[in-house]
Parts: sequence; structure tokens; C-alpha cells
Amino acid sequence: MKTETMTEVLTPEAATDGRGKPAPERKRQQRLSEDRRFKIFSGTANRVLAQEICRHIGVPLGETKTQRFADGEIYFQLLENVRGVDVFIVQPTCNPVDQHLVELLIMIDALKRASAGRITVVVPYYGYARQDRKDRPRVAISSKLVADLLTTAGANRALFMDLHAAQIQGFFNIPVDHLFASPVMVSYFRELNLPNLTVVSPDAGGVERARFFATKMGAPLAIVDKRRTDINVTEVMHVIGDVQGQTCLIIDDIIDTAGTLVKTVDALLEKGAKKIYAGASHAVLSGPAVERIRNSRLEELIVTDSIPLSEEAQKLSKIKVRSIAGLLGAAIESIHMETSVSTLFS
Repeated sequence: MKTETMTEVLTPEAATDGRGKPAPERKRQQRLSEDRRFKIFSGTANRVLAQEICRHIGVPLGETKTQRFADGEIYFQLLENVRGVDVFIVQPTCNPVDQHLVELLIMIDALKRASAGRITVVVPYYGYARQDRKDRPRVAISSKLVADLLTTAGANRALFMDLHAAQIQGFFNIPVDHLFASPVMVSYFRELNLPNLTVVSPDAGGVERARFFATKMGAPLAIVDKRRTDINVTEVMHVIGDVQGQTCLIIDDIIDTAGTLVKTVDALLEKGAKKIYAGASHAVLSGPAVERIRNSRLEELIVTDSIPLSEEAQKLSKIKVRSIAGLLGAAIESIHMETSVSTLFS
């Protein structure tokens, strides 16, 4: 039996206002840290992000123990009392997707059987989101299936970041909060002060996301007409909009094999674009993705820490990470305190 024990407790750091007195924000967080009816737990998918969220809120990460049998079965145990507690589970369903999804389901079940008061799943990256409709005969709508699994397991509420399709919220019969990573992205690109900027959507499905970004940046919008010929195989047809002499910023939600990204970069450069930057919420980066980005003419790819980067991706200077821990922490705190989350949506 292979054992993997997760029992680290993160101690919040004290914050002051510069005169030795606690800052107002820390005072509010200190009250929350003393709330025994509030706890955050993490699976193994992205424990670093969970720790950062806890640091922002000012609470310790809940103690758990995760073990694996020789055949890969997951054994999960809570090491704290959660009876009547408002519990949040941080677990993106990233690679290996099925393993992390099953782990999340088992964690929910353990909390339910331990009489947790309310269980909120915090899933920064929602796996199977791309299978949200029947676009071909005899295929599954897997994103709906995963929604049913989470609800049946015992989740009472869900918090997501940049779903591939916003209508996936409708697959759930429980309250769903859907946040966007655009605030942290916009702040970064504003600091770069890119000249002659044009925001680009790599496909028709991402136009709304790119339009929102273009509005925030005060930049025009261009669209790349993309055709998907097979799973993870796309072909760029043509660019809609004028990018001649422009600095282009490609905005997408997921970078998987990076095939679409690289082809979009090439198409924009062929149309006269000077420099290409890209931003994506979820750096899946599977297969040849990192090598493709390394060999591309892309200046920078900005991603969030919704998914932990591989060692290979971390070594590539073109890829830079912006943290969403503060954003998720604020949402978790608002949900627990039953205050409005709407200010975080944009």
C-alpha cells in the first residue's frame, strides 16, 4: 500500500498598516480565522494553490490523509472534525483528469458522511468542459455527467473559474458561482502598455471572452476563423479584422496541445502583425504543447495557476504565471459570509 500523507498546516502571516497595528483587511480575516464553522481542504491536484488561497484568507489548510493502494485506489481520511462546518474543497480536475475527479468525489463523500454543514467544491479548472453538447452522432455530454456526479456525491454548491462554455452552469441543480480570470490578466497587460494593441479571439466560440477583454483594454477586436478537423486538430482558415502593423493579444480559456495557438500566431504574422502575445486561463499544456510554444514566434504566454505547470513548462521563459488565489479567496470568503460575489465576476 503506497502512502501519500497530506497533513501540512499553513500558518497565516500577520499584516500591519505600517504603524504596528493590524490592517483593516487582516482584522476581517482574523475574525474569519477564528470561525470554527469554516474550513478549507485540498486534494492533491493543486495543493500549492489551496495554500495560497488560505494565506490570502488567513486560515489554516485543513488536515487530511490521502493514500493509494497498489492498484491505484484512493483512500481519503479527514483528520479534523467537520460536523456542521461550512467546508470548501479546492481541487481542479486537471491531468490526470479521471484520477483527480474520482479523488474529488471521494472527498465530497467523506465530508458528507462526516456531517459537514455545507460542501462547496472549488474547481478552478473543470475537466470535460469541452464536451458540453452533442456535436456528432452518438457522443456523450460529459460535462453534464460530471455535474451530475458532483451533485450526487453530495456537493451543495460549486465555484468555477472560466468555464469553457458559460452555459455549463445550467447543468447543475445546485448554486454555481462562475468567476473569470480576466481581472488578473487585464492588470498584467495594462502594465506592459503594448502599442497598437488588437485583441484576438482564436475562434468564434471565444468572441465574447475576447470582446470583454478588448473593451477593458480599450483595443479593437479581431477573430480567427478556425475549423476543427478532429480532436486536438484544427486548421486556421483566415483572419477577420485588420491586424496589419498591430501588436496582437490572443485571448483563450484553455491551451491544451497549443496547436491552435501556434497556427493562430502564424496566421496573424502572415497578415502583417508585428508582435504576438497570448493569455489563457488554464495551461493544460499536454503532449507537444511546451515544445510548440518554445519554437513558435510568440513573445509571451500568460496563464494562471489554476493548473500546476509541469517542470518543462516552468523552465520556459515565454510562459509566465499570474495567481488567481486572491480572487478565489475573496469569492470563498464572500460565499461563507453570505455577501455579494457579483463584484468579482468582472
